[in-house]
Amino acid sequence: MILKDPGQFRILTGDRPTGRLHLGHYFGTLHNRVRLQDLGVEMFVIIPDYQVLTDRDVADNLTWHVEELVLDYLAIGVDPARSTVFTHSALPSLNQLMLPFLSLVSVAELNRNPTVKDEIAHSRQSAVSGLMLTYPVHQAADILSCKANLVPVGQDQLPHLELTRTIARRFNDRYGNGTAVFPQPEALLSSAPLLLGTDGTKMSKSRGNAIALAATADETARLLKGAKTDAERHITYDPVNRPEVSSLLLLAALCQGRTPQEVASDIGAAGAAALKKTVTEAVNEYLAPIRARRAEYADDRAHLRRTLREGNERARAVADATLAEVRAAMNSHY
Repeated sequence: MILKDPGQFRILTGDRPTGRLHLGHYFGTLHNRVRLQDLGVEMFVIIPDYQVLTDRDVADNLTWHVEELVLDYLAIGVDPARSTVFTHSALPSLNQLMLPFLSLVSVAELNRNPTVKDEIAHSRQSAVSGLMLTYPVHQAADILSCKANLVPVGQDQLPHLELTRTIARRFNDRYGNGTAVFPQPEALLSSAPLLLGTDGTKMSKSRGNAIALAATADETARLLKGAKTDAERHITYDPVNRPEVSSLLLLAALCQGRTPQEVASDIGAAGAAALKKTVTEAVNEYLAPIRARRAEYADDRAHLRRTLREGNERARAVADATLAEVRAAMNSHY
């Protein structure tokens, strides 16, 4: 349907500004955003700066983190003329939608959300704030403020999207007077490959096991040299029994446009050192043009701020119009 008529879709996606984006983000979602943008889908990319506070006391170095995200977006090919990049804090009307939306869900429903329970369990705090409990409703406000009808998600994010659909449906039933104020957004399920970090666990900003898009070629080589493998010399692609080796093979394959099996066949009995050399060369060659563009944009911080300011203005106009519709539906225009 996207290929047939991309203009009928509006997508909301984004990343929390808690650190530089890495290869897991890139092959998981970022490159697909650019593909969808280039196909003609209307793209809204939110930088949810308020949601940084869901699992931490303060948002440290927030301006730097936000600008770094914008840098990464521009470097990979996000086009501000076709994709609207904006922040939570710049859209009062988006955040104001939280209040009526919260009235449409019960505390029990929020407590049952499996993603929230998992986030709380893995929180770095001894006690979490109320924002953690309600952030799926905040995400619903993100999506519905711009009336997105398609949201790229992984399997673990489906409960959040289902809550968004529930809120849209309940608002329409309660206040719509026979018309649908909000669409019920569909999931664009990702078939993103799972890339492990250099320590063999999930690649993550906070674990120090990721290769950032902003990393230099030397930093990339150093990180991959220390990547976990196994004791078996012959290199084979076996994600179940050899997850660390297989993840490295997959990374090289993604960068080279080949299959992991082909990469493994080329390395054969040459061992882990040859595997790491192959992956390092593949990653550095793939990221070279992205890093070059990033360096150019990094020299013009005013351009970054202008990109964000213009995106905020466009997104604010859309969210303001949505809030006006909500007020009209709820008979709260005074």
